[in-house]
Amino acid sequence: MSGPELVLVLRYRKAVTYGFHVLLGALEEHETATRYEVRFGDTPESTAEHVQAAHASGAKVLVLWSFYSPDAAALAEELAAIKRTAPGAVHVAGGVHATAEPVQTLDAGWDIAAVGEGESTLLALVDNGGDPAGVTGLVYRDGSGNVVRTGKAHREPLGRYRAFPLTYKRMNPIEITRGCVYACRFCQTPFMFSARFRHRSVENVRWHVDRMREFGKRDVRFITPTSLSYGADDEEPNLPAVEELLASCKEGIGPHGRVFFGSFPSEIRPEHMSVEALRLVKKYCANDNLIVGAQSGSERVLEAAKRGHDVESVRRAVRLGVAEGFRINVDMIFGMPGEDPADAEASLKLAQELAALGARIHSHVFMPLPGTPWRDAPPGDVDPETIRAVSRLAQQGALYGHWQKQREHAVRLAAAAEAHPRPGRSSTLLPIRPASEQAGTP
Repeated sequence: MSGPELVLVLRYRKAVTYGFHVLLGALEEHETATRYEVRFGDTPESTAEHVQAAHASGAKVLVLWSFYSPDAAALAEELAAIKRTAPGAVHVAGGVHATAEPVQTLDAGWDIAAVGEGESTLLALVDNGGDPAGVTGLVYRDGSGNVVRTGKAHREPLGRYRAFPLTYKRMNPIEITRGCVYACRFCQTPFMFSARFRHRSVENVRWHVDRMREFGKRDVRFITPTSLSYGADDEEPNLPAVEELLASCKEGIGPHGRVFFGSFPSEIRPEHMSVEALRLVKKYCANDNLIVGAQSGSERVLEAAKRGHDVESVRRAVRLGVAEGFRINVDMIFGMPGEDPADAEASLKLAQELAALGARIHSHVFMPLPGTPWRDAPPGDVDPETIRAVSRLAQQGALYGHWQKQREHAVRLAAAAEAHPRPGRSSTLLPIRPASEQAGTP
């Protein structure tokens, strides 16, 4: 048999393996006339070596990249180095950043930006021998430098493609829900996947769990924007669907396996916490901790961010979780757009109150992520007093997170947005209170 016509080199980094596994899961079931191979570039050096080897065999080479917005600048530098070392490949960027900022992605050096969900787009690219012409879901420049947009990528029901590939024995948490009805202004998920839920069926999830057990895996985890929304069409949890899912997974992974739900890499919305829900987790799952998304202790900020819950829901969620024996990790974002000293103080007081109840605070600094309504907002700014108070909580073991590094990322994102302005785009920021209404003003 002759060699491959097309070689797909994955720039395979730990931060984005899940997304690549979904693509490989779709690819391994796909019948195509194109002879292709998949190779994994675990480092920039190995990626360049794969490109050189594939070119030497006469194959066309597509290097597939996926990254989040905070990583875009660093990976653009890596891309330039690989292109210098191993020229001639076509570099395709996918994921939330490329979807939100395709032209910026092209300007940074990638040849093609894949916009939206990538499974059907990749399959069509492979069928086309790597030629982007006629493949939907792509943005690229033609020979004259004009931007070509090929239209929206095709969306299939979740479950149409596998959550991970069997061929390469690379397994990961199972994506059970895609999209999110809440559309929080700082989050990229609903604006990439649409503001509605699509759920993988219990039967489909169980198929994956059975395969995991066959391969000797013991732990089942899930990818979802909001765990207790599984099976729901709107904001109201569907606990019978959640129980059916968890019971099937526990049975499938066997007596020596474990199921984790509502912990990393997913979370639970505070208003969804109930005794009934928590006892379902205790009955079927192994995790003794849960992640709750609070984001702010200010009612004003929560409303502006369109979070869909109030501060009291957060307090209640932590109390319920602690009473049922869980360690609660609470996500909070400091420096939200329009946040003033009174809002910052409210968040800090809530963090201290929840820490006193036994919760741990997972701290973040606001980042103006591309593709979100707050894309044009300034980077999160945290005043020195709040920084000192947050540091004290961290020293006590009540707070963790990489908020200092996120602040650096936020500044870079804001600079990139300024370099690629979008006229008429509104950030819908909070109004700043008059000085007489701000905290600490007599």
